[in-house]
Amino acid sequence: MYICVCKGVTDGAIREAVDKGAERMRDLKNCLGVTEQCGVCACHAKEILEQARQQKAQVQASVPEVAYKPGPIYMKQLPEETDDEREYRNHSVAESPITA
Repeated sequence: MYICVCKGVTDGAIREAVDKGAERMRDLKNCLGVTEQCGVCACHAKEILEQARQQKAQVQASVPEVAYKPGPIYMKQLPEETDDEREYRNHSVAESPITA
């Protein structure tokens, strides 16, 4: 169900944001844009946020501590390859002139 029509945010998106670590309305605003425009969605978004947080807490309580690792998993992003690096990588040895 759509919670924020202005930004096209659904209750599922809010629940997913909570699963990824969102805990406050400010977090939802930063990651989804909830309440940025008209603000009509604020009450309902907060209700979904609280429900999702409670469900997450119940799941965490039922999972053994050893099996649960809180917080999002971040993968290190490699820097983008520059044009020079790309050209060097694509340049074959057979194409290079032999200079003496």
